[in-house]
Amino acid sequence: MVSTRPVPNLVFRRLRGQRSAGEFAAAVRRAAREIGEQVACDARYIGRVESGEIRCPNYAYERVFLHMFPGAGLEDLGFSAREAVRGRGARISDAGPGAGSPPSPPPTVHCHTDEESDVLRRMFMTSGTATVAASLGLGGASAAAALTSLPAQRRVGETEVNAVEQAVRQIRLLDDRHGADGLYRRAAQPLRAAYALLDAGTTTRRATADRLHTGAGELAISVGWLAHDSGRFEDARSHYAEALATARVAGDAALEAHAFCNASFLARDTGRPREAVRAAEAGQRAARSLGSARLLALLALREAGGRAGLGDRTGCDRAVGRAYGAFERGASAADPEWMTFFQEAELEMLQAQCWSALGDWPRAARHARRATQLQDPYFTRNLALYRAQLTGDLARGGLADEAATAGHGVLDLLDRVQSSRIRTMLAGAVGVLAQNATPAVRDLMARHGEARRGTTGATASSSSRSAGRA
Repeated sequence: MVSTRPVPNLVFRRLRGQRSAGEFAAAVRRAAREIGEQVACDARYIGRVESGEIRCPNYAYERVFLHMFPGAGLEDLGFSAREAVRGRGARISDAGPGAGSPPSPPPTVHCHTDEESDVLRRMFMTSGTATVAASLGLGGASAAAALTSLPAQRRVGETEVNAVEQAVRQIRLLDDRHGADGLYRRAAQPLRAAYALLDAGTTTRRATADRLHTGAGELAISVGWLAHDSGRFEDARSHYAEALATARVAGDAALEAHAFCNASFLARDTGRPREAVRAAEAGQRAARSLGSARLLALLALREAGGRAGLGDRTGCDRAVGRAYGAFERGASAADPEWMTFFQEAELEMLQAQCWSALGDWPRAARHARRATQLQDPYFTRNLALYRAQLTGDLARGGLADEAATAGHGVLDLLDRVQSSRIRTMLAGAVGVLAQNATPAVRDLMARHGEARRGTTGATASSSSRSAGRA
């Protein structure tokens, strides 16, 4: 059995030298101020790094550490590569120091440019979809042809399982930056290939079979999330159900908890709050044996969202309280790798959504504002989402000019983020603001209208090109 215990980061401990953890934390904060960063570093954080609990720092801490130690890379400081922490490799490998931490971009994807978007999309096609296809011996065949030509007794080994897991990693990395709309159709191909392996393949080892079931289930959830975020709710529901069935067949409690977590989120978003509560409670039952306090915290917040949708303020408060209690127990090696997004910013955002559903706009806005302040700017999609939530809460709370400013912040990111969900949230907020338009609101409305026309034009152009290829 592979060990998942944190491995102490002895390199980082040596760099601290004779300074106490508190003194070194103060040096980190000073270095952050020198480059315009804000990090809440304290002795406890330094202890978590040195104990190996944090395998890789978040993006802000990375910039600070590299400023403090010029010429060094993260691995020179005793950390693990980002890709290993962001993907499933974080759970199955004991080669690097420490345990999971907030994710950051791969070393090659730091800049915010159109060129970066093209590189990432090519990377997905070559390292995600195409790698899966190649590993299955499919070459450049279409997905349909690939499935019909798959041998009935194909042997499945490390190559095929690694390819499925790599597809999951690439989808998550791209969604962090660009949202779901441009990824969903392409992501369906490796999902079909993965389930074809489950249906028709054989494996030589039980461990390989278990990894394939988990990988296929996680891929179904990832593709389901892309459907969810791009407004394809029935597709999302189908993918989550597929993942849940896979979890039940494989007896995989972690996968079952993940599927219920996403199913609860979808139910809340589609106006089925009672179903959201039931799914969240089922997820908590599945997660109890896994040892992850952070997973229980997230599932409690999913329950809180459902209860808020039911108008159950007391039940919502209780669920939020349980979430805080679990969250404050901290991260651990038992946390699933897909939860790297669940940091304090997301904790604030999910509370904002609860209070918004209950009509407490000032309280919702406070949490949404806090979420935007805490969110690492690398995660462009979530930053746009948090700003859209803030825009809506401020608008409904009667703070029109402040809402307009937040709305401009969303539009600043929508050239890089393709998410129907975020666009719908922003459009709803603008609709509220239009009822009593100030000069600042009129400026936002004009810019929003231009952005919508641009999106419509791009969609029409894309459809025309697709028709030509067909």
